[in-house]
Amino acid sequence: MTRIYLCLVFLFLAFTSSAQSSITIKGKIIEENSKLPLESATIYITSSKDSTIVDYTISGKNGTFQLTTKKIKQPVFLKVSFVGFQDYKQEITELLADKDFGTIAVKESAKDLNEVVVKSEAPPIRIKQDTLEFNASSFKVRDDANVEALLKQLPGVEISPEGKIKVNGKEVNNILVNGKPFFGKDGKIATQNLPSEIIDKVQITDTKTKEEELSGQAASSDTKTINLTIQKDMNKGLFGKFGAGKGSNDRYEASGLINYFKDEQKFSFLGGSNNVNSIGFSMDEIFDSMGGGRNVYMSNDGSFSIDGQQFGSGNGITLSSIVGLNYADTYLKKIETSGSYFYTNAKTSNVFKNRTQRFIAATATEPAKSYISESEGNSDRFSDGHNLNFDIQYKIDSLTTLSIRPKLLKNRAQSKSVSASSATNDIGLVYRSSGDNDSNNNSESFENEMYLNRKFKKKGRSLGVAFNNTNKKSDANSTINSETFYFQDPDKDDDFRHQRANDATKHDEYYSRIGYSEPITDSLSVTIRTAFNWKKNSVDKNTFNRDGLTNQYTTYVDTLSYGLNGKSTNITPSVGLTLRKKKYSFGMTLGSVFTTYKTSQLYKGNTTAMDKNYVYADADGWLNYNIDKSKSAYVYYNYDVELPSVEQLFIVDKTQPLSQILGSADLKPAKRHNIYLNYNNYDWATKSGSYFYGGANFQEQEIIMASKLDEQNLVNVMTYKNIDNTFNVFLGFNLSKSIKKEQHKFTYDFGMNDGYTLSKGLTNNSLFQSKSFYFEPNAHLTYEYGEILTFQPSYNYTYNITHFSNYSIDKSSTFRHVVKAETTVKWNHVVFGNDFGYTYNSNIADGFKKDFYLLNASLGYNFFKDKLLAKVKVYDILNQNTNATRSISPEAITDMQNTVLKRYVMFSLSYKIEKFGGKKKNPWEMGEE
Repeated sequence: MTRIYLCLVFLFLAFTSSAQSSITIKGKIIEENSKLPLESATIYITSSKDSTIVDYTISGKNGTFQLTTKKIKQPVFLKVSFVGFQDYKQEITELLADKDFGTIAVKESAKDLNEVVVKSEAPPIRIKQDTLEFNASSFKVRDDANVEALLKQLPGVEISPEGKIKVNGKEVNNILVNGKPFFGKDGKIATQNLPSEIIDKVQITDTKTKEEELSGQAASSDTKTINLTIQKDMNKGLFGKFGAGKGSNDRYEASGLINYFKDEQKFSFLGGSNNVNSIGFSMDEIFDSMGGGRNVYMSNDGSFSIDGQQFGSGNGITLSSIVGLNYADTYLKKIETSGSYFYTNAKTSNVFKNRTQRFIAATATEPAKSYISESEGNSDRFSDGHNLNFDIQYKIDSLTTLSIRPKLLKNRAQSKSVSASSATNDIGLVYRSSGDNDSNNNSESFENEMYLNRKFKKKGRSLGVAFNNTNKKSDANSTINSETFYFQDPDKDDDFRHQRANDATKHDEYYSRIGYSEPITDSLSVTIRTAFNWKKNSVDKNTFNRDGLTNQYTTYVDTLSYGLNGKSTNITPSVGLTLRKKKYSFGMTLGSVFTTYKTSQLYKGNTTAMDKNYVYADADGWLNYNIDKSKSAYVYYNYDVELPSVEQLFIVDKTQPLSQILGSADLKPAKRHNIYLNYNNYDWATKSGSYFYGGANFQEQEIIMASKLDEQNLVNVMTYKNIDNTFNVFLGFNLSKSIKKEQHKFTYDFGMNDGYTLSKGLTNNSLFQSKSFYFEPNAHLTYEYGEILTFQPSYNYTYNITHFSNYSIDKSSTFRHVVKAETTVKWNHVVFGNDFGYTYNSNIADGFKKDFYLLNASLGYNFFKDKLLAKVKVYDILNQNTNATRSISPEAITDMQNTVLKRYVMFSLSYKIEKFGGKKKNPWEMGEE
């Protein structure tokens, strides 16, 4: 740590000394005719010699600007750019002292630049109505940088250590390439693998639903979409990257990504395989997919997610493979298509050990008690899956558009496990159990979303028709062999099971909606909708005992078998209002839901049926207020009702000898009120930002799982109950600022997340209450010295405290420290990376390691014009990685330990291919706007 402090002191001294060579310029931008100030005009300085951009800023609410930059001894141009106005340019011989440019008047263009393409120089930033656009060539990154490195240079864009992207504090949930998804909409593959040099513009807009997009309505969400446009002369070519590595302890990795772009037509193929719990293809230029450091979005348990789909699961060491294909094209200028396909498989082996202390609340006659259960064993799991999806948009004519988005999933999973467990109380040993389980599960689903939008000649008038379907089914077979011996109850027989169970589930859902929007004024419109929703769910479980003579599973066990069916129909008429002004937009929808719900149970030859009708409200509303171009506020409210599932109503599951689940037919629907609000502010002139957020969720008739314990034999019987008046409240803020002097750039980020939860539960027919508070401050610092050095230290602290009433314990509290430091050095052809992490977790029991250090390092050298990269990587140099966790609930404290990936060394080679149809574009040459 001493070395880190000395380094920071040195960097600070270097930074302050460079401040002496800086100057400040200022002025005010107005319209020439009206003399009104121009907000969000781009002011930038370029070299007279080669048009290189020196620095830039954005004018404020009153048209004023202020820019601190380095002293300039050669001729430059001061330029002003704003959509709809002629560019302003003033030549300056040199800038060696502070200068006030006074009032600069710009002339309105003869034609609207939004409608006519005009040759002009692209400014670094341009604000076009609802779109924030960055000119990629204005932001300097290394020649070999990926899109993520480019995004990190854009003002207001943050990328967290977890890989989440935010713009001015608002989460990015959709990333497109030339307006189309690239291996899904989450964008991880695009940002980590596409080279930044092919990007022309980075466009940021509010995320819209398909209905909002096609009808032209205002966005109701508070999330953002990033669209990456490709340079025209680089939109034809072949590029990609291939890599392979061999390591100690038989570790290996191999990966590849190849892309073929030809105007609107795009093909991309990826593939990979490894046994180091990584995603299967390179994601980071320093560590590839090595987890545990900067790649924390990679799980150490070998699981990963792409476009919302989870691949791999559970704890242990995973061997995973993946193959993917992405496609996009346009036909006849009317049909836009895109799609992707993934095949994945994962094999995971794990050895586990668990310890649970369960609490039994005091009663009027008995004091509070507790017992301890322990288990250990091993498991092997295999899974593979196919994921195919398409996005088709057909522009039937200038006013009519049809969108079709089908998705097909098919998965297969197999698992085998062997375990042994026991439990003790204050008297002694209660039970001892051992067994093995072998299961196979096959599942498939088909989903499709269709939306037809018809606009009319009157602006704002439209008709929309939607039809969605979801069809899922799964078939699981499991074989269970177990022996359980009881030691304290003489009337309790020992339990021996040799059974095979088949579980078949099916879910079918069809949804249709028709809506008509009519403008009342230019800014106010009303929408009338009617929606119909039909759902059907079925669960069939059949259990058979093994015949001792034939060893075949032929004896039907009716007490461990059941059939459940549920069918619901919803009709929802609603009316909505949308108001869209220059400064704010507002939307509100009110409706009623008329529901018929029919459920039935078949158990032990008897059928129980229940029919119910419900009428309840459906409401949501939102307000988005743009205080100015840099400040905005957002408020959202939603009320919804969720019916109890057929399993919660009727299930009778006694498959496990020590745990039973029973349904409750008298459950009521759960009602929820949700509110969320935030405030965002990003000051372009000072490159500093802040955002604040808060929200609350209130539940009425919340459905919880209640438990009752047979204290003598420790058999836990769980059922479902309604609990009233529970809620949680959360709030937080974040402050960030960037300071750049010469080659030195500092960025700091400080945030806080807090929350309070009131929850209730039932244990042994006793109602308890818990009040929980969490407090999570975090701080991140980034220092960059040109393109050579990047140093990113961070600190996160989490504190949780819970107070209980009417329970066996009064309170519990835990805290967690996480310190990280990431260092990246790129000098000439050498690439070096070092990730250090320290974690201390008080929420781990004695006997388990509470803290550990994780240190990863990578050293690489580029050959053949930086096309070939040879690397040596070391994972967990200190060999301290651990996977001990603790979970605390009102009923129990559970400690778990699983197999984790330990230290290994790997040598790898990676090779880049870049063959484009056009020559590489000069970053500062004239472009099209």
